Amino acid sequence: MNRDSGKLRGKRKIRGGRSTVRVVLYMATVSATLCDPAIKAHYQNLVAQGKHKKVAITACMRKMITILNAMVRDGEPWSA
Repeated sequence: MNRDSGKLRGKRKIRGGRSTVRVVLYMATVSATLCDPAIKAHYQNLVAQGKHKKVAITACMRKMITILNAMVRDGEPWSA
């Protein structure tokens, strides 16, 4: 959610959706940034570009969702 008005560009926040799913996904992503090579590389690349760490984690959450959706679609197990 953004807090913009006219030329003012406010701070953006995550809001809406299912909070329990969001919390579980956040914790899984934090763990993946430490252990999973693909998510870890994506996170480190974003931080190296100058993104805030929370913003980078949110981007990694989105990447993890797309990976999980593809796994469900194809019926594949997780592979590192």
